[in-house]
Amino acid sequence: QVQLVESGGGLVQAGGSLRLSCAASGRTFSSYAMGWFRQAPGKEREFVAAISWSGGSTYYADSVKGRFTISRDNAKNTVYLQMNSLKPEDTAVYYCAANYTYWGQGTQVTVSS
Repeated sequence: QVQLVESGGGLVQAGGSLRLSCAASGRTFSSYAMGWFRQAPGKEREFVAAISWSGGSTYYADSVKGRFTISRDNAKNTVYLQMNSLKPEDTAVYYCAANYTYWGQGTQVTVSS
């Protein structure tokens, strides 16, 4: 069992930056691939970014490529999402997931125009 807690969301102007964190409990964090997803009002949850267990491979949705960076610190049981050049369309609740099985409660990101 893995418990995930996201933090770092908030209100930011377009063009600004935020860094989301996802802290995981459990000793098996380093064995899990981790991902970030988001869900905007009235829309389905969508993939944002993912990182392999070692951090050696990363994957991004086309809509965030070049603006967002996913990283992890296995010593701290934490995965991060650095979000730069934010756009109003990035507004959503952001969730982290471990092995696409365990999910956090989400953190709200709102980008004003």
